[in-house]
Amino acid sequence: MLRTRTIDTLALFLLLFPPLLFGADLSSYRGFRFGMSLRAAVKQSGMNMAGVTTIHQRPARIQELAWNPAASKDLDPVQRLTFSFYNGSLFRMVVDYDSRKTEGLRVEDLVEPLSAIYGVGSRPAEETSLPSASFSGGMTVLARWEDSDYVLNLVQSPYGSRFGVIASSKHLDSLAQAAITTGIRLDEQEAPQREKLEEQNIQMQLDKIRLVNKPNFRP
Repeated sequence: MLRTRTIDTLALFLLLFPPLLFGADLSSYRGFRFGMSLRAAVKQSGMNMAGVTTIHQRPARIQELAWNPAASKDLDPVQRLTFSFYNGSLFRMVVDYDSRKTEGLRVEDLVEPLSAIYGVGSRPAEETSLPSASFSGGMTVLARWEDSDYVLNLVQSPYGSRFGVIASSKHLDSLAQAAITTGIRLDEQEAPQREKLEEQNIQMQLDKIRLVNKPNFRP
């Protein structure tokens, strides 16, 4: 009887606190898994390839897909979910919450449901920020869930009105950032020559037009 009761208690503990025993699975968010292909993500989101934007072409292909899950679910707090791909593999997800649906919520109100999925997170001992395409000052990290392969950050805008989540595969993200840095450097190095070629092309077009218009001009 005692053994049966012990087994029942252990089973209940496993159901209630699986992240504490086995570690939470940080490899996915809402069913989208890091490393999945661009086409698979497009299909799963219900979008199409026309919604994919190419950010960089070299030395690696960096692409983005923006998804609005709230379009079909009015109560969904996610306003926008931006997927980033490195050579066709998902490496980062940026979640923007609708400020109207997080209004009045405290940090712990957002941390609690995330902890229920990903286990106990950590709170930065000092102010930490992450780069943001929307805010020059970056996004403040409120809480973090992390293992050796993945990291998920609960973030807040510098103005305090918007919350979000930035999650990524550490390995793929590092490859993507290195490729982006190299790509920007190559673009800067080649900018003068590219501008010169553009000016030459414009002048060639003007010369062609001149040949047509000059004989027909009458003062």
